[in-house]
Amino acid sequence: MKANDKKFVHVVNFYLKPGLSAEEVRKFEVGVSSLGTIDEIQVFNVGSPASTDRPVIDKSYSYCLLCVFNNQEDHDIYQSHPIHLNFIDNCKHLWEKVVIYDSETI
Repeated sequence: MKANDKKFVHVVNFYLKPGLSAEEVRKFEVGVSSLGTIDEIQVFNVGSPASTDRPVIDKSYSYCLLCVFNNQEDHDIYQSHPIHLNFIDNCKHLWEKVVIYDSETI
């Protein structure tokens, strides 16, 4: 990415409910991974906390979703996209908390 390329970054930390079965966790993984098929997303990543260990690292979440968009308009399309809405409808019962960080390139 060039220094003058402005982007809209959407980071979502999911805190899954304790005691989920392996099948329920897999359902979440498949659902969240389906978001990567949305055309407006330029960069897509889903992961669990890395093994890094420093006092400033928060590893309390279960999964982290990272989406990079060209602009806020593309992000807004993503928010109302049927694949995104389907993921929420099918998986919201699996998490107890979601924390979102949206940022724009300065």
